[in-house]
Amino acid sequence: MNKTLKIFLFTSILFILSCASTKSSKEQFSGIDEKLITRDYQGALKQIEAAKEKFYKEKEKALYYVDVGMLHHYNGNFEQSNTLLSKAETAFDELYTKSLGRGATSMLLNDNVLEYSGEDYEDVYLNVFKALNYVELNKFDDAFVEIRKINEKLSLLEQKHKNMAKQYNKSKDKKKKFEIGKNKFHNSALGRYLSMLLYRAEGKMDDARIDKKKIDEAWQLQSHIYNFSKPPLNNYLNRTNKAKINVISFSGRAPDKKANTLYIHTEKNLVIIGTTKENTRGKQNLKTLDVINWSGMKQGYHFKFQLPFMKKRGSNIGRIEVIIDGNTASDLQQIEDIEKVALETFKIKEPIIYLKTITRTVIKGLIAAKGKEEMGKKISNPLLGFAARLATDAIVGATENADLRIARFFPAKTSITEIEVTPGVHNIKVKYYSKNGSVLFVDDLGDKNISRSGLNLFESFYLN
Repeated sequence: MNKTLKIFLFTSILFILSCASTKSSKEQFSGIDEKLITRDYQGALKQIEAAKEKFYKEKEKALYYVDVGMLHHYNGNFEQSNTLLSKAETAFDELYTKSLGRGATSMLLNDNVLEYSGEDYEDVYLNVFKALNYVELNKFDDAFVEIRKINEKLSLLEQKHKNMAKQYNKSKDKKKKFEIGKNKFHNSALGRYLSMLLYRAEGKMDDARIDKKKIDEAWQLQSHIYNFSKPPLNNYLNRTNKAKINVISFSGRAPDKKANTLYIHTEKNLVIIGTTKENTRGKQNLKTLDVINWSGMKQGYHFKFQLPFMKKRGSNIGRIEVIIDGNTASDLQQIEDIEKVALETFKIKEPIIYLKTITRTVIKGLIAAKGKEEMGKKISNPLLGFAARLATDAIVGATENADLRIARFFPAKTSITEIEVTPGVHNIKVKYYSKNGSVLFVDDLGDKNISRSGLNLFESFYLN
């Protein structure tokens, strides 16, 4: 029996060591935030490329394409950026189709062992940056294609997750019906803004006016997302003898994912989900969050599990202004809260993640509990029996980790302004201030030849 136990323990240790695939690694990002703040995008690219073999496996290929594609955009490599972002978009689409096909059979698989199929906001905003890449490359028709994709994806967002819930509801392991959260984001003001500028540059004023109206609707119908003042756009479509400079700024960093640990306690035919809360005497009590009917469940089992949640990373930026030819011209005003969109769209699939994780944790926990019971009958030595039970618990714990994978280089906020100038060469700077009024960074865009025709759109980044 000692030999059998040694084999079991050795196998358990090997299994636990192999469970790196069930954990989300973020080691590859150590020190990279400092590179973003100092705008060392080339250094950030080198760091990610060096980490590719170790931290971006085949199941993270879409994540790699997004991360590197975004860094290439910031670094001015617009063709490379579009190649990589297009690969990411194709991978997201293929992986969604694949996940639908295996829906019910993947119920008991930790999300970390599956291919990363992207967050919804990543799939939407990569089209924004592809459109901007095409603008830089003077390919307006291609830019329009990307902007149309934004609207198409938002219109299909809720149905996409309904389809996934339908597949999970076919699982024999299901104890409660899978449902999704409601999509509350249907219209991107940023996407409409870019479309309006492109139509205006092509002289299609009726189409530009439609986009302007859609921007107004974003504030009217999505006030939970657009809970800040709408930038004044009334003069954007007015005819003038002056040339128009449009500046768009991307600042901050989109949310990160963190893990929240919850606990399961069972009663007869019930699974109770809770979180620990310290009482006045310092003792941890379980605060009930949810109760699920679970036919055949016995009393007295206790399991723990992790759920991912998105957390804003915050920003030091308080104000952004544009300086033209050495003179303050205008403050930029926010048009899109990308981090807010990320959090809101995550809520659509959150109920699926929640129920799938609970189902998986309970089933694996029950299997482990039965295994411990069988070992207790076969192993007479109490110490060895205790060690075997510990190893079994370790196996379950080692495979139950929240999927914390997320694209790292999307900004948090988008701000815009428009300045009218006489046609000719003008120097443009974008100045970023902290919340206490001190200057954080001055982005010198250089001398630009500004004409009355076409589109004079300039980007600035400060990912702080």
